[in-house]
Amino acid sequence: MADTNVTESQNQDATNDGAKKTVAAPTPAAMKAHTPSPAALAKKPASHAPATTAHSEEDIKKDESFGRVDDKGNVFVKDGDEEREVGQFPNASADEALSLYARRYLDLKAKLDLFANRLKSNSIKPREIDETVTTLTEEVKNPDVVGDIPALREQMETLKQKAADKKEAISKARKEAMAKAVAERTAIVEKAEALAAGLGDSTNWRSTADKFRSLFEQWQEHQRTTIRIDKADADALWKRFSGARTTFNQARRKWAQARDVERAHAKSEKEAIIAEANELKDSTAWGETSHKFNELMDRWKKAGRAGRNEDDALWAQFRAAADTFFNARQADRDQINSAEKDNLAKKEALLVKAEALVPVKTEDEAKQARAKLAEIQEEWDQIGYVPREDMRRIESRLDNVDKQIKAVEDAAWKQTDPEADARKSSFEVQLKAQLTALDEQIANESDPKKKAKLEAEKATKEQWLNAIM
Repeated sequence: MADTNVTESQNQDATNDGAKKTVAAPTPAAMKAHTPSPAALAKKPASHAPATTAHSEEDIKKDESFGRVDDKGNVFVKDGDEEREVGQFPNASADEALSLYARRYLDLKAKLDLFANRLKSNSIKPREIDETVTTLTEEVKNPDVVGDIPALREQMETLKQKAADKKEAISKARKEAMAKAVAERTAIVEKAEALAAGLGDSTNWRSTADKFRSLFEQWQEHQRTTIRIDKADADALWKRFSGARTTFNQARRKWAQARDVERAHAKSEKEAIIAEANELKDSTAWGETSHKFNELMDRWKKAGRAGRNEDDALWAQFRAAADTFFNARQADRDQINSAEKDNLAKKEALLVKAEALVPVKTEDEAKQARAKLAEIQEEWDQIGYVPREDMRRIESRLDNVDKQIKAVEDAAWKQTDPEADARKSSFEVQLKAQLTALDEQIANESDPKKKAKLEAEKATKEQWLNAIM
């Protein structure tokens, strides 16, 4: 089977003085080989013939029109106004020779087309552009192909301009991305500086530490996922960010030291309060000691915090002393309450007797009821205290009995009082005179509203008159 690789002897000019460029006749498999990758095509040296790819017969015939083959197998191409030899293809027909070199032209053009498409990509780098432009420029300078070489060079010039435009666009995009990255990292720095500037007595150190930790994680994530910014800018921003963190860390250490001092003082103060509470816990001076325990509680609240673990242990000691006292006081109160409930039952029984004394109508009945009520009140006073919540209720019921008896007594006294009779007679005369005057005013009044007002006044005075008669 014939060798399927196409070879050239272009690089042998120095050793083979004046030798012709000769290639072995290709097989059909060689002429239909797959096209290599765009990167391989761009970087493949001109001295190595690329594997041909499938091209349309129309394109091949069109490019063959730019070449010819002499009777010795030498292949020539029309390059502008000149004709130059591009190789030799012995032991093959002219059609086969022209077809091979036309395919080489189309392969080279395919490189340019691939590069044109590559320039549209967002992933291409300036270095790749420069290397490809250099390689392709050299390849289209005097290519050993058959086809419209001036058109190929014109396409290459167009690609150079597009390549330059692409590099400029990449540079511009990079600058914009750099500016955006610097702005984003600056925003992180400014947040850190704002936290450092806002430190004070009311600072939540735990929360602020979490915020600094979050900002540092954002900084690291930004470094990993965004464009690398200039070292000078990166160093300056990091210096600012690190300075803000240092300010926070120093302030937090200072706060922690002050907190430790405060906690030590609070612990000492609470231990003293516990000692006083233990001295008071067995006291039976309920009122005075309750007041003192309230004062100790106020001092406890003002003492500050000694730390969670310390505070819990200290509070347990203080609470134990307080519970000892207040439990004893409650036991005493329970005993008193039991006695007061017994007293309440006794007084409610007396109330039944007292309320049975009323109503009274005559002065004699009032005198008898008063004597019995006095006996009840004497017994009432000897019984003792009742629960506080029942005191007003039962006292008011007993007072009500007293008021009903007193009302009859007062009425009887007024009837025998000469001065009261004189005042009553004088008031009766005044009321009768006023009623007579009102009758005249009502008779002479034509205004319905005024007349109704006079009649209402008359009705009131008549009620007064009836009450004293």
